[in-house]
Amino acid sequence: MAQLLDLGNAAGVPEARRARHLAHAARKPLLERPCLPEEFFASLMAAAVYDPDPRFCRWFVEPAVYAFGRRRATTALLDYLLTGTDAEQAGAKRAWYCAHEPLHADRSPAYAPGGSRDPALDESRDVVDEWRETLRRSAM
Repeated sequence: MAQLLDLGNAAGVPEARRARHLAHAARKPLLERPCLPEEFFASLMAAAVYDPDPRFCRWFVEPAVYAFGRRRATTALLDYLLTGTDAEQAGAKRAWYCAHEPLHADRSPAYAPGGSRDPALDESRDVVDEWRETLRRSAM
């Protein structure tokens, strides 16, 4: 994400804090944009899945949901759950909760001026059902 946003490499930040520093620097510009280029989607979802701290995966899921829609974000997480490594599946489970946070028109310019957006972007009941069924089958 830092490369896509041209944030540099944070060379002056200690190595142990560099990733978190760059994630923090990326958060605001991601939320401020009314739309994001297509190439951001896979990077946002990967960052959310690979971030080991559930407090921070939201920093990547939230802009993806606003810009690309809840349906597309949850479908990507479902794909990680179905086909990912054990670590990716665990990351998808952490990020799943963030993908269902309420959306607020005043939080993102991804909403139309009247505070509306295409409801099809966020319709994900069938994806949620498939997620639950996948978890149920894996628990057996």
